Amino acid sequence: MSEPTTFPPLLPVYQRIDLCFERGAGCWLWDREGRKYLDFTAGIAVCSLGHAHPHLVSALVAQAEKLWHVSNLFRIPALERLAERLVAASFADTVFVCNSGAEAVEACIKLVRRHFWARGQPQRHRIITFEGSFHGRTLATISAAGGKRLVEGFAPLLDGFDRVPFGDLAQVEAAIGPHTAAILVEPVQGEGGVRVAPEGFLQGLRALCDRHGLLLVYDEVQCGMGRTGRLFAYELFDAPPDVMALAKGLGGGFPIGACLATADAAAAMGPGVHGSTFGGNPLACAAANAVLDLVLEPAFLERVRARGARLKEGLDGLAERYPAVLAEVRGLGLMLGIKVHGDHQRFAARLREKGLLVVPAAEQVLRLLPPLVVEDEDIDLALERLEAALREGPA
Repeated sequence: MSEPTTFPPLLPVYQRIDLCFERGAGCWLWDREGRKYLDFTAGIAVCSLGHAHPHLVSALVAQAEKLWHVSNLFRIPALERLAERLVAASFADTVFVCNSGAEAVEACIKLVRRHFWARGQPQRHRIITFEGSFHGRTLATISAAGGKRLVEGFAPLLDGFDRVPFGDLAQVEAAIGPHTAAILVEPVQGEGGVRVAPEGFLQGLRALCDRHGLLLVYDEVQCGMGRTGRLFAYELFDAPPDVMALAKGLGGGFPIGACLATADAAAAMGPGVHGSTFGGNPLACAAANAVLDLVLEPAFLERVRARGARLKEGLDGLAERYPAVLAEVRGLGLMLGIKVHGDHQRFAARLREKGLLVVPAAEQVLRLLPPLVVEDEDIDLALERLEAALREGPA
């Protein structure tokens, strides 16, 4: 009789760093041993207000003491208020609220297909996507992105996606055919290495969609909600979408996602067509509305832009002083990346030893994604710790 195999109780799909955090405040985290870390990950661009922000805590506690969940069988006033506020602040006329970024992108994909089906063009179901993209971990979203590390072992993938190089308008136009329905793009690729859409690219996509009758879909799961210094990244490019996915920073750490759309794009989405058991429940909407309370204040995004400029200036200075280690600085606002020579994962570990947390991405890039409430002194300290690591050379 063979010996029973052992398998961990927690499915081993993550290579977790051996750190256990017990509490946080603002841009800081403390581990079990009481060591303090400057957090420039923000839960991968999620903790937009930092850790334990009093306004967010107060909103969640107040809601938790009243009502957690009722389902979408009934009206949810906080959900209605959230939708109204997102519509008022964006290109959109309507909002579907769900639980995550992947679900938000799934809703966008379904909306696109339903849009053309309702118009008597069911053959128009294909979506142009981009190399280096990341849209989530569901079967549809990995099929859309197509990266080997995402799709290996999950065939057959969902058909209907045509990938082209990011930033190449000629290749996009060449990929448009009679079955094309939409273009799905991240204005700033996060997982792909903090790659900002080249100048004129999103405007070119908007023009192609208008010319060919396609829907333009933005994935702003990571770059939205103030991360680039504007509420939505598309505002920087003067190229509004027809449909957009949000999540991450929308809830400030509480799981919530949203699909935003124009009335024309969403016209075929009626009762029973799509749904979510947990999506938009009172707790999630209390969190998201609390985030909007602060992010929609006029001075908030001005402050994000100022802090982003300070961090970018400091990083550019380090790149000039340490070209043998720091190859490039990328990004917008407080969504910045540094491309390093050598092993970027080891360099991230070196930074952790110095008390600075960053997020690895593709192309040997480390993302710096501090909470949007980061202070000047936090930025200056992060730059000091980064310079201390750079002095040691490539990892």
